[in-house]
Amino acid sequence: MPRFEFAFESTWVTPLKLMGITPERAFVLVDAGELRVRFGPWRLRTPVSNVSGALVTGPYTPWKVIGPHLSLADRGVTFGTSTRRGVCVLFHRPVPALVPGRLLTHPGATLTVSDSEGLVEALRQSQST
Repeated sequence: MPRFEFAFESTWVTPLKLMGITPERAFVLVDAGELRVRFGPWRLRTPVSNVSGALVTGPYTPWKVIGPHLSLADRGVTFGTSTRRGVCVLFHRPVPALVPGRLLTHPGATLTVSDSEGLVEALRQSQST
């Protein structure tokens, strides 16, 4: 089961910890045809078949990426711990992540994992099986 840790920049460790986001509680799993993200108290879960694309992106500005964010431009969600780089995952059908239920759904998610290329490859391989 591929597990991808978030890349925590030392500058942001304390503010993120105050939101309940720690290295132990922030990771991405790709297994059994499913993408699962835990980001402190937040969760995102969807079948890999719902992923329409994934690409490495970055760098980012801190106020747009650190912590959980909602893009007002496209309703995308960001789970960010680093300004350097991450993976933008796009979905066929928007998924919930920031609030429970389907009241607010997101067409994409940016995840600042340590192994960005590895996550993109794991999603690609999981879709082809």
